[in-house]
Amino acid sequence: MPVTRLLPWLTLLVLLVSGCSESERSLTPPVTLEGEVFGTFYQVTLAGPVTQGEAEALEEGVLAELEAVGASMSTWREDSELMGLNQAPVGEWQSISPALAEVLAIAQEVADASDGAFDVTIGGLVNLWSFGPEARPREVPDSTVLDARLAEIGMQALELDREALRARRTRDVFVDLSGVAKGHATDRLAAYLAEQGRAHYLVNIGGELKVSGFRDGDAEPWRIGIEVPRGGRPQAQHVLPLHDTSVATSGDYRNYFEDQGRRYSHTLDPRTGRPITHRLASVTVMHPSNTRADAWATALMVLGERAGMRLAQEQELAVVMLVREGEGWTSLASPAFVARVGQDAVTELGITVAKAPAGVAEATGDTVE
Repeated sequence: MPVTRLLPWLTLLVLLVSGCSESERSLTPPVTLEGEVFGTFYQVTLAGPVTQGEAEALEEGVLAELEAVGASMSTWREDSELMGLNQAPVGEWQSISPALAEVLAIAQEVADASDGAFDVTIGGLVNLWSFGPEARPREVPDSTVLDARLAEIGMQALELDREALRARRTRDVFVDLSGVAKGHATDRLAAYLAEQGRAHYLVNIGGELKVSGFRDGDAEPWRIGIEVPRGGRPQAQHVLPLHDTSVATSGDYRNYFEDQGRRYSHTLDPRTGRPITHRLASVTVMHPSNTRADAWATALMVLGERAGMRLAQEQELAVVMLVREGEGWTSLASPAFVARVGQDAVTELGITVAKAPAGVAEATGDTVE
């Protein structure tokens, strides 16, 4: 066959190869997909072999999952499923998705166990303090208005029929899932990545993290920092080596406002309707479910270091607390945290282990009398 008759076939072969080469090009791990969501950031870090085409497909799937969470649970979107519940007539049952039903059930679970320190009906107070979608001026609310809204809230005002996938408000409360929705989104992205066959990844949505496998796809653990504010900027106080778990952190140093020289945290105590004022700066909870870790971190942050640590031990939660001590910080861990990461790691990090109160099991399994 003459050379001239081969040229079109050679040209076609080159085009086919070049058309596949970009999508099949192997990327150097770890590969990070990132962007903005829910007023914060998201990062998905992939370890192990991944091609350009796989990364693009995964990013498309990640965005679809995040969009689904926002469409269901956002209070910043008037068309969200949650806002449909908030705007429905009081007493009228509303059909809800399995995902929203699951998150509301976890919210009720943590609310009951924390004796009201976690409460998703607090949205009216959040808005009043200017930390919600109403975007009010950042000033201390009038005490009369504040007390009126406080009287309205309470988890008993939110009824959930999980079997029938429906919910209703029995009083005019505003349900706000900001204390648990990021955790749910983190779990959801992790589940999506697992479904796609990814075994080694880190999901980070605004500081709520879930890791699977290892950072190098072999034996190097993922490393997660527990932050404290230094010089006005967050810095890692402790770096934890983790795999196959998740962590959520609640802190009072990122979102706050000042009025007449006083600092007001965005973390509100549902029992008083006012910002927390204790020494606890942050709570980090380690749990297989990031949804639960997120909710528990908020509840323990409200309770403070003493009541919060006691409840963490009663619930056998793996917890690290950063407590203000003058210009510095003291780190305090629950026995369950020690059992999870090991005594050697805790000692190396310089974290003090909280003593178990009477009747609560130590990490060794013994009961303290």
